[in-house]
Amino acid sequence: MDRATEIGLLEELVGLRMAKSLFLDDSVTTSPVQRYTCPDRFTKERTVLFRGLPVIAAHRSELAAPNDFLTREIAGLPVLMTRDAVGDVRAFLNVCRHRGTRLVNDETGCLKRFTCPYHAWTWNNRGDLQGIPHGTQGFPNLEKETLGLKRLGCTEAYGWIWVQADTDQAPDIDVYLGELAADMAWLNAADLKIAHCSEWVRTVNWKILIEGGIEAYHFRIAHRDTIGRFFQDNLSSYQVFGCHLRSILPRMSLDAMMQRPRESWRLRRDANLVYSIFPTSQLLVQEDHIVWVHETPRAADQTRIRLLTLVPVSNRKTADHWSKNHDITVRTLSEDFDIAESIQSGLPSGANDVLRFGRFEGALHQFNGIVERHLDQAQT
Repeated sequence: MDRATEIGLLEELVGLRMAKSLFLDDSVTTSPVQRYTCPDRFTKERTVLFRGLPVIAAHRSELAAPNDFLTREIAGLPVLMTRDAVGDVRAFLNVCRHRGTRLVNDETGCLKRFTCPYHAWTWNNRGDLQGIPHGTQGFPNLEKETLGLKRLGCTEAYGWIWVQADTDQAPDIDVYLGELAADMAWLNAADLKIAHCSEWVRTVNWKILIEGGIEAYHFRIAHRDTIGRFFQDNLSSYQVFGCHLRSILPRMSLDAMMQRPRESWRLRRDANLVYSIFPTSQLLVQEDHIVWVHETPRAADQTRIRLLTLVPVSNRKTADHWSKNHDITVRTLSEDFDIAESIQSGLPSGANDVLRFGRFEGALHQFNGIVERHLDQAQT
């Protein structure tokens, strides 16, 4: 993001604040309840979105050193991610090519080779089959090069490890991000590290979780005991970049900022930014750190959530400072997650055929439109 864009975004919010107006779309919209409850639809979303598009699977600090590895679930698939001796990242199905057991059970570690716990077939961290016990007699005609680990599309960009499960080719993240790539560079996530991580499995559709993070209508009410008083009441803006969204949520300090010269305005000081990186990651950008909300949808009504506080590698703030920040984030987002589960529990009741989005909740309609277009394109 360049300086002119930063000032322009703040000027837009200042104008709304001075006019005592809100950021409004043209009309009220609705979202069918079936979007959040249908198992067949979820199966299609998993195929088209979670496997068919690049997803942020890890922060680079989770694969920081040569020969580091991670195991993770992506779109219902067991995945092994590695960084080899020269620093290249790769992703594979975490499945033995002999009898199909899980190859690696540890969540993380540092290894050059992986040995199957069943029959000790061994692969290196580039996915090449290296050894087969009694292989000469048992598999006399086997060509090892045909039984490398099943590779998935994987690349490293802007401080993140991206995986696309329906291909073995590295996705082009600059093309995928489009104009938002400049913002991702501006965030400088490669120079961050994970200070804290919390995880949950919640009984809720993944889209309800995304929706909860892209409007400010609920702040003063749902977050009255945590962060509500620090933010303007129902004032936010958003912009769509292809299939991604950038939302701006100004703090109460916007009022004081308005009295200062424009050259002193700083977006991250007086507003939170939320980048919804389609389909399942949200980056909550604060003044001195970033919170990564990482979703792994498991069913129409179940989502695993990882909440990670990422802080500068070279910082002078204490561990206690980051711990308190993470605790506040956990408390605040847990309020959102509780409400999201409450929404999900009420959907089968028949009280509503649709959910209703007001004109100041336009980002929710845009997000669901992006989902629908991807699903529709997959049918043609």
